[in-house]
Amino acid sequence: MSISPSEKVLVSIEDGIAIVTINNSTANTWDLESLPALEAVVNELNGMANVRALVITGQGEKFFSAGAELNQFASGDPLAAGAMGEARVGLLPFAGGTQRLAQHVGEVWAKRMILCGERVSAEKAMTLGLVEEVVEPGTSLATAIDLAKRASDQSPTSIAACKRLIHSARDIAIGAGLVAERDEFVALFSTEDQKEGVNAFLEKRAPEWKNR
Repeated sequence: MSISPSEKVLVSIEDGIAIVTINNSTANTWDLESLPALEAVVNELNGMANVRALVITGQGEKFFSAGAELNQFASGDPLAAGAMGEARVGLLPFAGGTQRLAQHVGEVWAKRMILCGERVSAEKAMTLGLVEEVVEPGTSLATAIDLAKRASDQSPTSIAACKRLIHSARDIAIGAGLVAERDEFVALFSTEDQKEGVNAFLEKRAPEWKNR
């Protein structure tokens, strides 16, 4: 029996390593079914003593994940926002996007990527510290599993303590920013630009911003 409540999030466990596969349409987007399913899966795996590491991957060869499913935002319903984002569609990078990106790549590149919608190559992302390694096409999952095996060979209690300390150092400085980010994200759903941005994206046309 699968521990996932949704077919959009698939789970397999082998040799103490859990592999979670995003399996949602062609772009592996997150919606009001798949995102809670991921949370449920992670909570379940956290309680399984035989699972030492987790690898998250995407179904298919084109996408890991294209992000949030914008169709669910087309109505401008704030409840959809609160349950789950980009400036180019009248929103913002949610779930720590504005906060953690700046931590990883610095304020200058965070502004270029968020405010200008600039995309970076895999090689540039590695240079900026956004990713730690670039591998040959088709080998990313095997590489991730190898890293997971190396981590699972260490002492579980030591690994847990190290992660707590690393994360606490990061989150102490970012906690208030994450709360503010969520508030700003939900507030954007009362604007005309949010509705225009999402619908323009879905209709494959340039948005007409009204600044309200």
